[in-house]
Amino acid sequence: MKNILSILSLFLALILHSQELPPIETFTTSDYAGENQNWMISQDSNNYIYVANNLGLLEFNGSEWTPYRSPNNTILRAVKVIGDRVYSGCYEEFGYWERNKFGQLDYTSLIPELGNKILNDDQIWNIISYDDWVLFQAGHALYFYHKTSKKFKTIISKNIIYKVFNVNNRIYYHVANEGIYVLEEGKPKLMVKDSIVLEDRVIGVFQNEDKLIMLSRNSGFFELHDDKLEEWNVSSNERLKALNVFSSIQLKDGSFVLGTISNGLVKINRKGEIEYEINQKKGLANNTVLSLFEDYKSNVWTGLDNGLNCINVNSAINTFIDYNGDIGTVYTTLIFNNFLYVGTNQGLFYRSIDSKNQDFKFVKGTAGQVWSLFNDNDGNLFCGHHLGTFLIEEDKSKSISSILGAWNFKTVPNHANLLLQGNYDGLYVLQKNNNSWRVRNKIEGFKNSSRFFEINDINQILVNHEYKGVFRIQLDSTLHKVIDIKPQSELALGKNSGLITYKDQIIYTSEDGVFNYIKSEEKFEKNITLSEKVSPYKSVKMVVDQTGKLWLFSEHNISFIDNDNLTNQPEITTVSIPSSLRKGVLGFENIQHIEKEKYVIGTSNGYLTMDLSQIHNTSEYVIYLNSAKIIDLNDGITDLPIQDEGDFKHKQGTLVFDYSVPEYNKFLDVNYQYKLNGKMDRWSAWSKQSSIQFENLPFGDYTLEVRAKVGNKVTENNVNYHFNINRPWYFSNMAILFYVLLLVVVGLLIHRAYKFYYERILKHEHIKSERAFIQIKNEKLNQDIEGKNRELAISTMSIIKKNELLRKIKKELKTTKNKEDIASAIDLIDTNLNNNKDWKFFKEAFNNADKDFMDKIKAAHPELTPNDLKFCAYLRLNLSSKEMAPLLNISIKSVETKRYRLRKRLQLHHDDSLVNYILKF
Repeated sequence: MKNILSILSLFLALILHSQELPPIETFTTSDYAGENQNWMISQDSNNYIYVANNLGLLEFNGSEWTPYRSPNNTILRAVKVIGDRVYSGCYEEFGYWERNKFGQLDYTSLIPELGNKILNDDQIWNIISYDDWVLFQAGHALYFYHKTSKKFKTIISKNIIYKVFNVNNRIYYHVANEGIYVLEEGKPKLMVKDSIVLEDRVIGVFQNEDKLIMLSRNSGFFELHDDKLEEWNVSSNERLKALNVFSSIQLKDGSFVLGTISNGLVKINRKGEIEYEINQKKGLANNTVLSLFEDYKSNVWTGLDNGLNCINVNSAINTFIDYNGDIGTVYTTLIFNNFLYVGTNQGLFYRSIDSKNQDFKFVKGTAGQVWSLFNDNDGNLFCGHHLGTFLIEEDKSKSISSILGAWNFKTVPNHANLLLQGNYDGLYVLQKNNNSWRVRNKIEGFKNSSRFFEINDINQILVNHEYKGVFRIQLDSTLHKVIDIKPQSELALGKNSGLITYKDQIIYTSEDGVFNYIKSEEKFEKNITLSEKVSPYKSVKMVVDQTGKLWLFSEHNISFIDNDNLTNQPEITTVSIPSSLRKGVLGFENIQHIEKEKYVIGTSNGYLTMDLSQIHNTSEYVIYLNSAKIIDLNDGITDLPIQDEGDFKHKQGTLVFDYSVPEYNKFLDVNYQYKLNGKMDRWSAWSKQSSIQFENLPFGDYTLEVRAKVGNKVTENNVNYHFNINRPWYFSNMAILFYVLLLVVVGLLIHRAYKFYYERILKHEHIKSERAFIQIKNEKLNQDIEGKNRELAISTMSIIKKNELLRKIKKELKTTKNKEDIASAIDLIDTNLNNNKDWKFFKEAFNNADKDFMDKIKAAHPELTPNDLKFCAYLRLNLSSKEMAPLLNISIKSVETKRYRLRKRLQLHHDDSLVNYILKF
């Protein structure tokens, strides 16, 4: 029996190898900054995720993980969000965490409330909410904590309590070697003691319709009938008996998810049928699933022995990932004869579209690069290959051309037996004769690579070459050669351009917009309507699917254009699947309609399936501010309150805000926008960055506004955080008053300084003017003195000349013979020579010129006689003895005698100059 089960398990595993699975988001220890094992998961009303990790408590806000070490540094094994509190339990410790005003969690222990019933050498393994109670499950006890009264009720067990369950608000728990207990009227009651619960371990207790279902570790599902267990008759049980189940949950839709010790995760529908298995080879981070949790948006979180996964089990997008590299990168897909064909860089593969569990099979002879697949609607499937052209019949291929590089195929209008094929080196015509296809001819005259081409009419073709432009080619009637070729000069050359026929209209798309080909004018004209609706797209590739939708591929979305049924106007619909997540080959994106609104999209490592009927996003998203802090120049961190308005001191450093939208859908990108009113009043560009920092903001009032866009939907709220940066001390009111007073004082000092300066200038100018006046006066005096001196000199010279003249006359008279006649004349001459009037006139002139001399010399030598003073005056005039003799009416010799006598009176030495001495006064 065991051998049969092993073989069956292996068979099922092989079948499931090619499954289409929901998207999986992986978080490693480096992502969440914790340790490997994750024991329990919960979620709060803000959609934040909390994980019990070997390190402690992990908090995930959708953008950043925040680790909190356990209170006593032991392994945290239990966590449960109840209300506004996050309850947790570890070794010999349990309590709750509450968020403080800074957005961080603070821990409060409940151990002191236990009193004498101390948790001794035991772990808290599980936490359950039960009415107004919080149930902490230890290895040998159940602790019920009343949230209002803060009192405890305890149930003790001698044997180990494996697990406790809350089903329909009833508490069940499994005790080793005893059975299943139910809590009734405050007391435990043994309900089931079958051999199954005595020998095996109950992993889960669930309500399925009106039945109680129990899941064992190694024996599968059981139903409870009249307090007895009977095996639940479901197809999954045989598989479960080969597994070692460790964790389980029942989802909101009634289905089950089971975690195993070494085989990963199993998804079972409510009928007990296995939908899929996910293990490490299929994207799970680890095969040991320690815990499972369904969040508010039906994502399943797996706490693993090494890491965490978030599985979007209800996603409208499923993934087929070729983890082993058996298929390769998908370049083209096609549904043909109920088979899904995928053309890759490794060849052509196929499987039945009805069987998701069937492996892909290789089409023999197609190894290598497949470029395109084409259904001629006549029962033929063409494969465009690097090595040529093939016809495909299920798992076989037939070469019809060995011409390298078959890009694409088009049906020639009105010629069912002709196909036009674009190749590396131009265009070829394929022809069907006797139910056999072959290459009829190459179209001569055109050698450009023809990946994108459209047939305008039977004899005219438009070919787009990304680097050379669009050419209008006129062919002869037999499609053998080119008659005329003209470039469409109205279109600019450039990368990222495509050409396709949509609703009988040839469309050219480039970075400049969307252009329609006007046949009557033989030129392209810009389609304003579509150009405005189509956002800048990333790829040259456009696809028209079987339903008539035109698909385009941008960086953040894929979009399709369809005409409104009422107005017949084109409408664009965007689906948020970023290029970084769909991972298609740029320029070779492909999408294929499967059925109804389901599509398959090729990727670089498999493909995606998308159901448009489930993809319409009606969820409302909320953005939260998680923290605000200041990092100073020394890397010191100051936390700021996030609920109230910020009001803090001015400090040089960096102001940092963290925010997030707790959304866990892998194919929904979250982008953020912000503006800082007071500095930057316009919204920033969208960015994935969930934090913003401002450096060295000046003082003032600011309001930070942040919003987010999830996929294409903007959050229903904005984060608004008002904060005020206070003035620094040097700009405080007291400082400003001091500056005003200082300014006044400085102004007064400057005023006084200027006043003093200008007073000095005025005084200096006054002194200068006085000096000028004195100088002028002195100059005038000097002029007067010079005038007096000139007068004195003139008078002196006049006296000298007069006396000389009188002496000459007297001398002449004395030579006459008649003495008597001239006696009176000689007396008159003598009288004039000895006349004191001349001296008085000279003295008056001398005193005017040198009025202090007489006083000074008399004061120095009072013994001098009037004649001595007269002689001194003549000496001061620096007169020679010859000049003084006439003035004194004496001889020159007598003058020298007077000089000698005067020297003696003045008591001068022999070497002293008499004139110099006189001039010193």
